[in-house]
Amino acid sequence: MNKIVLLFTVFVQVALGQSSFDRAEKLFEQKKYEEAKVLFETYLKTNPNHYKTIEYLGDIAGNKQEWDQAIKQYKTLKDKFPKSANYWYKYGGAMGMKAKSVNKFKALSMIDDVEQAFLTAAKLDAKHVETRWALVFLYLELPAILGGSEKKAQKYADELMNISKVDGYLADGYINEYFKRYNKAEKNYIDAHELGNSKTTFKKLYDFYYNKLKNKAKAEKLKEQFDKK
Repeated sequence: MNKIVLLFTVFVQVALGQSSFDRAEKLFEQKKYEEAKVLFETYLKTNPNHYKTIEYLGDIAGNKQEWDQAIKQYKTLKDKFPKSANYWYKYGGAMGMKAKSVNKFKALSMIDDVEQAFLTAAKLDAKHVETRWALVFLYLELPAILGGSEKKAQKYADELMNISKVDGYLADGYINEYFKRYNKAEKNYIDAHELGNSKTTFKKLYDFYYNKLKNKAKAEKLKEQFDKK
């Protein structure tokens, strides 16, 4: 009889815990981050090795721009799962965002860690799209003296092209736009939109026409065409 009571107690505890996690997950999906955070933190107290909860807490911290907290959560994950490209990517991303929010001297000391996190993620997963985008952005934004270069950025744009042609065209467009080669950038964005025909490709080409080229006529014509589909 005691064994039955014990088993029932354990079952109830597991069910309640899972229910708490499910509620937190739904709140997260609804972008109710503060409410989700409370439930996730409570759930983690009784399930300290529930790594999906740790990831959610890192994501919430990132959404709130609490970079130290996000870094802490993602570090726990990448240390526990050193072969997970996604955890290395998220760790590098949080580090990179913190570097943008601190003074230049502090940021300089963080750049190598950011780069290595992204490079590790890229090495671990040859098809991790987000990491390659991050490396394109990083190498374009970094001064040459700190390792930035168009050649390095283009390397990862080329890798994106091999994974997803839409991302490849968008990355090429971004690089050409960055260096004000607007004719080439326009062609890249058009290629991406003709192939992808998505809200993402539409928005990129529309914003390029409207904000970069200041060509409202082209932007509005593109919008009319997209709205008809």
